[in-house]
Amino acid sequence: MVESNQANPGKVLRVTVGEKSYERIPIKTHVVMPGENLLEVVKTYAGPLLQPGDVLFITEKVVAVSQRRAFPVKEIRPRKLAIFLSRFVTKTKHGIGLGIPETMEMALRECGVWRILLAAAVAAITKPLGRRGDFYRIAGYKASSIDGPTPNTLPPYNEYVVLGPDKPNKVAQEVSKQIGVPVLIVDLNDLGGRILGVSDTRLDKRLFYTILRDNPLGQSREQTPLGIIRPGK
Repeated sequence: MVESNQANPGKVLRVTVGEKSYERIPIKTHVVMPGENLLEVVKTYAGPLLQPGDVLFITEKVVAVSQRRAFPVKEIRPRKLAIFLSRFVTKTKHGIGLGIPETMEMALRECGVWRILLAAAVAAITKPLGRRGDFYRIAGYKASSIDGPTPNTLPPYNEYVVLGPDKPNKVAQEVSKQIGVPVLIVDLNDLGGRILGVSDTRLDKRLFYTILRDNPLGQSREQTPLGIIRPGK
């Protein structure tokens, strides 16, 4: 059961999981720029809305941006290997992934040349056999979390490469300590995603992923990098 959400048209405000219902409340912010203080952003926009029992969730992208892990495409100089490997990446309407030299270059820097070469070699063997995803399974989270520039991305990040956040569990713990509610760092898109960081290891990642799997914050120009999960009454 779902109810429509006017904040992000096409998304939903309430979802039922099992016998319980949960509200998902998107929180609009200003456009967060590299190096901004994430905690201050959270306190300013989410602080006044939080209630006992709430769980705050934060997109991985805004965390990475606050950590200065966002780079203008024009400043990235891909090596020849990045240019070569990017030609073999399948591009989809949902994102370019490592399908351009600049994102592949950042994957080489993040994961190491040999890990990327191993992932590419395995994928070259298994992909013709019908297996998908081996490249990212071997390359790991640091490769799969790289976001490339797309026309629908909120400016100026439509011209940036954004890496995954550093130490997402630690970030969640630090934010939770200051605001007094559990915190999740999430990597969501319209195809699914995962919970990257939690403020408490006892939090049920599977449950929260199920609550958020339809990506209520959106992945275009919604400008809602924060959200609240609130148990229904």
